[in-house]
Amino acid sequence: MFSFRALKKYRRGVAILWKRTNTQNTTRKLDIGGIYPPIATPFTEKEEVDYQKLDENLQKYSKIPFKGLVVQGSNGEYPYLSVDERLEVVRRVRCILPSSMLLMAGSGCESTRATVHMTEGMAQAGADAVLVVTPCFYGGRMNSQALIHHYTKVADASPVPVVLYSVPGNTGLELPVDAVISLSQHPNIVGLKDSGGDITRIGLIIHKTRLEDFQVLAGSAGFLMAAYSVGAVGGVCALANVLGEEVCDLERLCLIGHWDKARELQHRLIEPNTAVTRKYGVAALKQAMEWFGYHGGATRSPLQPLLHTELQQLRMDFSSNGWL
Repeated sequence: MFSFRALKKYRRGVAILWKRTNTQNTTRKLDIGGIYPPIATPFTEKEEVDYQKLDENLQKYSKIPFKGLVVQGSNGEYPYLSVDERLEVVRRVRCILPSSMLLMAGSGCESTRATVHMTEGMAQAGADAVLVVTPCFYGGRMNSQALIHHYTKVADASPVPVVLYSVPGNTGLELPVDAVISLSQHPNIVGLKDSGGDITRIGLIIHKTRLEDFQVLAGSAGFLMAAYSVGAVGGVCALANVLGEEVCDLERLCLIGHWDKARELQHRLIEPNTAVTRKYGVAALKQAMEWFGYHGGATRSPLQPLLHTELQQLRMDFSSNGWL
C-alpha cells in the first residue's frame, strides 16, 4: 500500500515544520508524532499472560509503519495485571521491538506515590516515555489543582518524558483544559493523549499550547482525521491493533494533504472503530484481532466474552465497510 520509508519521510518533514513553528523553547522535547496501537495483552486459558503469543504479535507489528507501541494502556487490561506483570510485559516488548520504534508505557496509578514508583519501574524496563492516566477513584476531588500537583510530581521524578492521558469514557473524568495548559509548560511533559473525541476541545488545547513544545495525540481512530485537521501530531488507536496499515495510511493522507481520500478512508474506519472501543470494548478488539491474524484471545475476568448477537454485529461492522 505504501512503504515504511515513505511514511518516515513524511513524518520527518512534518516534525521539522512543527519544530520550526515552535521556537519558544531552546531544549527540544521527544517527538511523539505518529501512530501507536495500544496493544492487547494475550492470556492463556488459565488467564496467565501468554508471552509467546505476545511475541508473535510484536513480530507482525514491527513490520507496520507505526511510530511505536503503547504498552499497558486501557486495551492492555492494565487494571487487571499485577505490578510485576505490568513491568514484565514492558520488558518483553522492549526486547522484541526494534530500537527505532518508541515504547510508551502506561504507568498511571491512583496515588501520586504509586505512579512515581511505577513510572520509574517502566523506565527501567525500557520505556522511552510513559502515558499517565488521570487518577479517578476520588473523582469529585480531582480538580485542576489536584491534577496539576499530581502530574507535576510525576514529571519531576520521571526519568523519561511524560504524556498526559485523558480518557473520560473509562475514568469518568476529563483532564481540564486549564490543567493541560499549565502542565504543557513542564519541561518533562511532552504531550497529551485525548480520548474524549471532542474536536473543539482538542483544537482549543492545541491553540492554547501553541507556544509550548507540546504535542497532542488523538485517542481513537474514529476522529483521527479531524484531530489532524486541527493540529494533532498522531494517534493512539485501538483499531490499529487490527487495521494497522490502514490507520497509518490515513495518517499519511492527512500529512500530505489528500483530504478527499483521507475522508473516504476515515468514513470506512468509523464503525469498526466504534465497535472495538465504545460499543463492545476490549473483548471485541481481541476477537477482531483473531479474524485478522493476530493473537487476541480471551479477556481476563471480570471482563466477559461477547454474546452471540454482539459477535454477529461486530462482524457486520467490519464486513459492511469492506474489511472482512
